[in-house]
Amino acid sequence: MKLGHGISIFRKRIGAKFSLSKKMNILILMLFIPMVAMFAYSNSIAFNVIDKELKASNIKQLSFLSSQIDSRINQTMDFVLTFSKDPNVRKFNGLNIWDDRYDRMQTRYVIQEKMMLQSGITNIWPVKFTVYSQLNQEAITNASTMADYDEEYLRRNMTGKWIYGDGKRLSSGEKPAFHWFYTDSIGQQVSLKGSNLVVQATFGHENIQNMLDTYKAGGQGNPIFYHKGDAPILNRTASEQLTNELVRYLQKNKLEDTSQQVITLNNKSYLISAVKSLYLDWYLVDIVPLDQILGPISFSRNLFYLTMVLLFVVGISASILLYRNVQRPIRKLIRGLQSVQKGDFSVRIDSNVNNEFSFLFYRFNDMSSQIQHLIENVLYEQLRTREATLKQLQAQINPHFLYNCIGYMINMAQLKDEEAVVSMGYNLSAYYRYITRMERPLALLSDEVQLIINYLDIQKLRNGRIHYHIDIPEEMLKQEVPRLMLQPIVENAVIHGVGKTYSSGEIRIKGEMSDGFCRLYVDDDGPGMTEEQLDTLNHKMRGPIQEDMGYGFWNTNQRIIHQFGEQSSMIFRKSDLGGFRTEIVWVTASVEEHHEPNIQKGDQHTCK
Repeated sequence: MKLGHGISIFRKRIGAKFSLSKKMNILILMLFIPMVAMFAYSNSIAFNVIDKELKASNIKQLSFLSSQIDSRINQTMDFVLTFSKDPNVRKFNGLNIWDDRYDRMQTRYVIQEKMMLQSGITNIWPVKFTVYSQLNQEAITNASTMADYDEEYLRRNMTGKWIYGDGKRLSSGEKPAFHWFYTDSIGQQVSLKGSNLVVQATFGHENIQNMLDTYKAGGQGNPIFYHKGDAPILNRTASEQLTNELVRYLQKNKLEDTSQQVITLNNKSYLISAVKSLYLDWYLVDIVPLDQILGPISFSRNLFYLTMVLLFVVGISASILLYRNVQRPIRKLIRGLQSVQKGDFSVRIDSNVNNEFSFLFYRFNDMSSQIQHLIENVLYEQLRTREATLKQLQAQINPHFLYNCIGYMINMAQLKDEEAVVSMGYNLSAYYRYITRMERPLALLSDEVQLIINYLDIQKLRNGRIHYHIDIPEEMLKQEVPRLMLQPIVENAVIHGVGKTYSSGEIRIKGEMSDGFCRLYVDDDGPGMTEEQLDTLNHKMRGPIQEDMGYGFWNTNQRIIHQFGEQSSMIFRKSDLGGFRTEIVWVTASVEEHHEPNIQKGDQHTCK
């Protein structure tokens, strides 16, 4: 008791040091968590702001590029409108009333000169112009090749809108161009009356490519000009694989006039921005790799997290070092003292440190060794005294039991009941043959059960109300237990259970093996005990023997604990039969030699 009290005081005094490692770990976490949380929050804010600005900047630049393209197209259309009202152009479409050929050639020359001059002014946006006179069935163009008048060609392309491709067969490697046909018919741009003037404006995909290349040179994107159903116009350094993935995505999704979204292509994130051209009905689409733009931010974030992890590892390492050199030796000493408190004086502390604790461990081991030597001597003397007391009690009880059995045999002999006399004699001889063999302290559980069968058969002959049921697994019958372990328990069930009332008489013995333990239950249907009485009896069994308690139960419990260890015990409970239950629990022992159980009727015996 004093040792336990001292350990309790010692643990309270060193409580702060004992949990120092845990406190340090908590402190490290308390320092790191706010830092990481604050950085994660600020990084998230910065990331969102940059992402928002990137999207706004990208859509603004793309809208500006789209407006430049539309502006070039609008300038072209304005020139066509003005050019169609030029006197020379009107004269070219007039009646064939020229006086001579020179006048005709001069008019054609002036028209071509004006078209070439317009195309040269906007050299970054070259446009081919062609003037068709429906009345004269002639055509003039500033292209390198001569233009032929084709009535069907004009009627096929008179849509009033810009079209991509004019229906002519293209040579190998040649790509379609954008065309716009304008006629001087008022309010009817899609029809020809036979005397109309038609002006055609044409620019190639190189114009769009030049604009896309200029845009790409100033940013991180990869712009294309896209129209569903037509081959896209790419910038000259575009990635074909990425562009093909993008076109497949665009073909599956509908685009708004101005749209922006983040998609994943080839396991990478891209920002897709699209702006629709006002005149061409095409989309200017830009694809920007987010990882490339936001990569530095992600790298900085990951570097910070890596630094935090390294600092955390250093802090935890320092805590572990403190634990191994201070807390663990103290923990070993505490466990050693607890073992001594529980009665295990064989405990020794391994000293693998070369500091002040090594001397403390050495002194503890020396103290434990001396105490163990003293306890073993005292325990040996107590066991000898206990065995002597047990034999003395058996010598006192057995004669009285023998006298009653002999008296029963005399009465049965006088009544000429030879079967009862023979049965009593057989069970009595087997019973005394077993209990008088004291050369071995242990016996098989099967032998103990056979003794109980003999005893209960004797009691059944004397008291016809008694009937019993035994159900124990065969494997459990091979366990070695202290001799006469069951006899005082069953005897208590007969005398204080069945014998207390005339309405009872059942005794049930059941065994089971599970989870490395053997459990044996002895139940009767007698009056039993209250819950308070059972708690008191169980509490007394865990302490030293007292004068007001039975020696048989206490001695049996001590022999079980001594044989099988502290995990084994004898517990008293309320029986399912309504009476008293004794439960014996012990650790399962491995059986190397198999013994045949000496039970005449197998491992289950029932008498009624």
